Amino acid sequence: MTPEIASKPRLSLGRIVQMNLGFLGLQFSFGLQQSNMGPIYSYLGADEAALPLLQLAGPITGLLVQPIVGALSDRSLSRLGRRTPYFLLGAVLCSVALLCMPYASSILMAASLLWILDAANNITMEPYRAYVSDRLDREQHATGFLVQSACTGIAQTLSYLSPTLLVALGMSRNALDANHIPAITRVSFAIGAVLSFSTIVWSIWRVPELPISADERKHLQSQPRSFAAALREIWAAIVEMPQAMRQMAWMKLFQWYGLCSYWTYATYSMARSVYHTADAGTPAFREAVLTAGQAGAFYNFMAFAATLLLIPASRRIGPRISHACCLTAGGIAMLAIPEIGSKGWMFLPMIGMGFCWGSMMGNPYVMLAGSIPAARTGVYMGIFNMMIVIPLLLNGLTIPLLYHSVLAGDPRNVMRLSGVLLVCAALATLRIRLSAPARAAA
Repeated sequence: MTPEIASKPRLSLGRIVQMNLGFLGLQFSFGLQQSNMGPIYSYLGADEAALPLLQLAGPITGLLVQPIVGALSDRSLSRLGRRTPYFLLGAVLCSVALLCMPYASSILMAASLLWILDAANNITMEPYRAYVSDRLDREQHATGFLVQSACTGIAQTLSYLSPTLLVALGMSRNALDANHIPAITRVSFAIGAVLSFSTIVWSIWRVPELPISADERKHLQSQPRSFAAALREIWAAIVEMPQAMRQMAWMKLFQWYGLCSYWTYATYSMARSVYHTADAGTPAFREAVLTAGQAGAFYNFMAFAATLLLIPASRRIGPRISHACCLTAGGIAMLAIPEIGSKGWMFLPMIGMGFCWGSMMGNPYVMLAGSIPAARTGVYMGIFNMMIVIPLLLNGLTIPLLYHSVLAGDPRNVMRLSGVLLVCAALATLRIRLSAPARAAA
């Protein structure tokens, strides 16, 4: 029998921000991957069509690691807490991989480091989501997850913009190492390594986990904590998955397949439409990388700003309607990107992209947190992330097959496909039927 969960102390907005600061470091790392891994592979000689295959480390490690780590953390009884050991292990591994990544001398070495980096991020990600759900009362779930979304926006703004800022500080955009990787990329990854560890340590120091009650401890001690038990728990949770969570699967499929395509091919689309080049060895391509980084920084800043509007919007009209509107804005933006031939105008669709991204990092978790039992928060957060990594995995396996045969070998057509998929995600969101507690959590 699951113990009754006591009410949790209400936290101030400042404390909620501090508990989510570690998410800033984690998302800075993800932003570096999104904006730099494609170009790094291209500098090392990779073919455009193969880029999604080389990015498979993220979805595969997420599929394997996150639900298992979520289930294990639900049953953890360490001295440091249920989630904290996973935060620390993931932060250390992430920092080491970030330091090494820009020194990769081959495609194989870069891909191997990406596996380590993604495994580290995945070890941290779902326990962190569960930590927010654990620490906050249901009334504050919307604020907690949307503040987490705001931290994502700030972090990815800085990560996308870091090469441009380094150029502004005097570093040369054309200073390359023997493997053709720019010096500004190496410095950006070093900054990410420091942030990844320091922000997570700050969060767990300033806002530690709540102590486990005697009843909860007794209940957890009675549960098996082996790897096999974790797998059994994952399967049982899938079988007993709440209906609202099942309905979110189509939404997640369309939105994450589309966004993954943006991350992989936005730089290449802008290189074609704005700089008229497909050659990764040219100064024009490196300028396209900076432009894509600046546009990405802008949409992530807009995601941060949008979060300030999404918190009251989610309370007023509900997270479902709010999210559908934001996905539609993102779809329209994605359709516009390949039609724009000027760098200045490229920032206009990034407003829609910002609202879409800000909502994706907050509203689905508001819907989820109010629909799942508290005792299975970790495992359901991990399973929910499987609904992210499966679309990413499908993207990596299918885009290389479609790139030349259907999409004419043109990354701008990938952007158009992504825009249509985000609109499909908005329609799928409208079909979700939330329970009364989930609606109240908004």
